[in-house]
Amino acid sequence: MDIYQLRYFVAVAESGNFTKAATRSNISQPSLSQQILNLESELNQPLFHRLGRRVTLTDAGQLLLARARRIIAETDDTIRELREDPGFGHRVSVGAIPTVAHFFLHAVVAYCRSSDINIKLRSREDFRAAIISAVLEGELDWGLVSMPLADPSLEIVPLFTEPLLLAIGAQHHLAKSEKITLADLRDENFIMTGSASSVTSLILQRFSGEHDFTPNITHRCAQLSTVKSLTALGLGVTLLPRSARNANDPEGLVYRRLDGPPLNREIALIRHKRRYLSKGAQLFAEAARAVVGPLQKNAPIAQITATGD
Repeated sequence: MDIYQLRYFVAVAESGNFTKAATRSNISQPSLSQQILNLESELNQPLFHRLGRRVTLTDAGQLLLARARRIIAETDDTIRELREDPGFGHRVSVGAIPTVAHFFLHAVVAYCRSSDINIKLRSREDFRAAIISAVLEGELDWGLVSMPLADPSLEIVPLFTEPLLLAIGAQHHLAKSEKITLADLRDENFIMTGSASSVTSLILQRFSGEHDFTPNITHRCAQLSTVKSLTALGLGVTLLPRSARNANDPEGLVYRRLDGPPLNREIALIRHKRRYLSKGAQLFAEAARAVVGPLQKNAPIAQITATGD
């Protein structure tokens, strides 16, 4: 039994298909299948039920899966620890959801530079589910995602809480209203990011849970900048995190606080509890906490990145 066989075994177990596992592992399907057969021969028992194109774990496979993941994680952590060389910067890999990545990673990097903290950042911007999966699979040191999240394998480090603001065009009929509640938005057209967005999920949950209506979404956008542009044109309304507001917003876009119970989101750092906490990962977490103060005070991003206070 070797580490490569265990990696192939985990890939098959997680994908449920030899062809998909081979693609994921950058190996030909016949070669991967032979490695699994060799592993089963060594263990003297099958690890998978072969059900046509689909495979499922046997009892022996279930037992091996948990231990194989631990062995792979320990091996990868050992390699990372031995390869650490401060002279080339402390390496750290971080994934963040789009509505956080666009400002928070910039703020952390700027803070590290101004504080002479030498980190070598590898980043990934993706939707919440993909970031969580990458952290669980050991591909990332940290993930920056929205809460709530409950998984015994994860360490969760709360960072900050921020409100969602109503964004509307300056000529919208609600722009001059003294008080606006979620209920006032029942008949409005909404502009939102895709259903995989954590902000969109939060909005839909709040509307259906407390106000018993589903927003009429007339525009689905892949980019936050598109959401803002269409909103400024008066094609609908949207709800955005306070941190999404910046000096480069399109002309005619205004933000209003909503009356009633606050609609907030909480952002946290997550990491796999068994993953080796490298010096780079420690430094990134410290820097992330250092830039939170100005965020909570709603300071401009320029101020956050310049001072890190």
